[in-house]
Amino acid sequence: MRALKIAATGMSAQQMRVEVISHNLSNMSTTAYNARRAEFADLHYQQVARAGTVNASNGAVLPTGVQLGLGVRPASVSVILSQGSLSATGGDLDVAIEGNGYLEVTLPSGQTAYTRDGGLKRTGDGLIVTSDGHPVAPDITIPDDARSISINADGEVYAYFNGNAQAQLLGQFTLSGFTNARGLEAIGSNLYVETEASGPAIQSTPGLDGLGTIRQGYLEDSSVDAVKEITDLIEAQRGYELNSKVISAADQMLGATTQVR
Repeated sequence: MRALKIAATGMSAQQMRVEVISHNLSNMSTTAYNARRAEFADLHYQQVARAGTVNASNGAVLPTGVQLGLGVRPASVSVILSQGSLSATGGDLDVAIEGNGYLEVTLPSGQTAYTRDGGLKRTGDGLIVTSDGHPVAPDITIPDDARSISINADGEVYAYFNGNAQAQLLGQFTLSGFTNARGLEAIGSNLYVETEASGPAIQSTPGLDGLGTIRQGYLEDSSVDAVKEITDLIEAQRGYELNSKVISAADQMLGATTQVR
């Protein structure tokens, strides 16, 4: 009885959906996190009677045929690219990206990664890094005697020193954009790496080439909508229960078949 296997694929799909929802809810407070959505597609069909074939009895053409679906399969877990709200922190090294784009960071292996988490820090040598200690490209070092720093919308980093009213330019942040940002591969710690699906990074100055601008003293909140996630969770739970009822019904039908004398 195919209903058993079909319902099993439905239960597996709803279980995967719940796992994606739980991941979203667990990252409600993660800086610059983009919610994920599980997407599904129907499995292949068994062609019992193909549409358009000739009916042997009278020569008429079958208008629809008989196609029996065999269940559902996961198609993708896509990223919902929506801007999270900006929260004021007042931190000199807290930056949010208003619009498209990612900060470029260098991993210990030398590989380039990308992030929208602007909660930057300063090492003992004055180098600007991420919360995990990965340097932000291009390398910008803040002198020890700097009184304060300022980052404008174009990503230019200025330092102010005692006894000098003129600010000193230390460097400028760049942003990277992608033709298909949904194709980026998440590797954890708010980091992404480019893939063949995302296309190569297009690096430019903030505010140019469709990229966003930098806002100092702010951080981007998670884009997870808790109300929507809870609604989807209830819907997935109901779908799981309905598929389990199909399995129970199919089992009862099989039991009735075996009891026929």
